[in-house]
Amino acid sequence: MKDLSNNIATAVSLKSAVRSAAANGTGVDLQGYESAVAILSCGGEGDTLSSSVYFEVSLEHSDDDSTYTDCAQADISDGTISAGGIWLKLDGTANGNPDSAGEIYRVGYRGGKRYIRMVLAKTGTHSNGTPMSGFIIKGHARSSGDNATTAHDA
Repeated sequence: MKDLSNNIATAVSLKSAVRSAAANGTGVDLQGYESAVAILSCGGEGDTLSSSVYFEVSLEHSDDDSTYTDCAQADISDGTISAGGIWLKLDGTANGNPDSAGEIYRVGYRGGKRYIRMVLAKTGTHSNGTPMSGFIIKGHARSSGDNATTAHDA
C-alpha cells in the first residue's frame, strides 16, 4: 500500500458550522501543487430541503486571492458545473440529499488559477440550519516539503 497522507495537504475553505446563511469561503493557495479537490461535508439537514429551500455550492478561482470569478466546466473534473460556478445543489433530490444521515460531495479542480474557494448560497428560509464544512485537498506537490495542513477562519 502507498502512503497518501504525506502526499497531500488540506486546507479549510468553509469552516465547520451549522449554516443558515450564505457564506464566502476563505481562498486556498494552490501554489506548489498540481491538483486539487473541493469537498463539502454536510451533516443531516436541519431544515427539510426542497425546490424552495436549498443551498447551492459554487467554486471560484483567482490569481490574487482578491478578485474571484466563477469556475466553468473546463476548470473542473468529476462533476458538472452550471452558471455561477455551481457544482452542487442541496435540495433534497437524489444528487443533493443529505437527509438525516449527512453526505460528502466532491469536485476536482483543474483550472490554472493560484487560489480557489467555495461559496455557499441559500434560497428560502433556513430556520434550523444544516451543518456543513468545505475543504480543499491539494495534491501532486512540486516538492515534498509543501505538504502541510492549513486552517482558515471562513
